[in-house]
Amino acid sequence: MTAQTTHPEFSDSLSFEALTPKTWPLFEALFGQKGACGNCWCMYYRLPPKSFKEGKINDGNKNQMKQLVWDNKPAGILAIFQGKAIAWAALAPREDFLKLENSKVHKKIDDKKVWSIPCTFIHKDFRKKGLSVLFLHGIIQYARKNGIAILEAYPTIPTQEKLPDAFAWVGLYKSFEKAGFIIVDHQSKNRPMVRFLIHS
Repeated sequence: MTAQTTHPEFSDSLSFEALTPKTWPLFEALFGQKGACGNCWCMYYRLPPKSFKEGKINDGNKNQMKQLVWDNKPAGILAIFQGKAIAWAALAPREDFLKLENSKVHKKIDDKKVWSIPCTFIHKDFRKKGLSVLFLHGIIQYARKNGIAILEAYPTIPTQEKLPDAFAWVGLYKSFEKAGFIIVDHQSKNRPMVRFLIHS
């Protein structure tokens, strides 16, 4: 199911679609030959460290992600503009992300069923245009339409004025705050846990 919204920065409407076999080519084009960053293909949070590292060679991580998609597992959301994917956010039940489940800093705070957004990626041509907040609103719309009750994320609060793009992949706290997420756990000074509660 898709969601749509508009913004002054964009002449046409954006759409937000789940990663499926149909939208895989858009995802593949967005991530490019480097797999977004170092052949990650957004498998960092899903795999044990050794498997993830090995997957950086010979398209291992890419193939793992593709298998998830072809198995109809929830993987994430694409922001699509003028027929191209311009942004990505991982989105799946928290328990699908092994690194989160094993995290001491971001361990579960309760037994509520949440869907996590552990990482994001925006095409370099669309950064610093207000897309992050707009994208989060699109994810909220998607969650509401698909029966997801709680969204959870682990963004960064930069300790320096300008954060290199490579370190912003978990998302910036100020963007989540503007989208209505609230801090629910602050074990890490610079990496709070935030949530958005969906109201039907």
